[in-house]
Amino acid sequence: MYGRILVPVDGSDHSERAAEHALDLAEQFGAAVDALFVVEEAGPSGHWDFEVEKQEAAGERALDAVAAMADERGVAVERHLRRGTPAEEIVDAAADYGVGLIVMGTQGRTGFSRIATAGSTTERVVRLTAIPTLVVGGAGVDAV
Repeated sequence: MYGRILVPVDGSDHSERAAEHALDLAEQFGAAVDALFVVEEAGPSGHWDFEVEKQEAAGERALDAVAAMADERGVAVERHLRRGTPAEEIVDAAADYGVGLIVMGTQGRTGFSRIATAGSTTERVVRLTAIPTLVVGGAGVDAV
């Protein structure tokens, strides 16, 4: 059913849960996994190079974690580090890599905390892509 599955990760617990689900599905369907970390390029900063290096190092750690989980399951994984706006890069990556499914985590925020963050990357991806997207919820929900 799915030949390639994209799992965007950011090193958080909710993205790790999504990676576990993506790898379980890949194992079940004999699919390959594309693990993606997006280095967010926001506005100008006086310490921009340092921030990019920090994000890239965090991205390598997050991708290493997915690769280790994939090795344990015998699932093929390709690692990708891209720069840009996360939602746009995820949608573009899904098209570029020819994936049949995107598996993403969400923090499960509701109420004011969700409004204050102006929506989530996961929500934007779901709105921007025609590719089926499985959203893996967080462990808890902030109540308002």
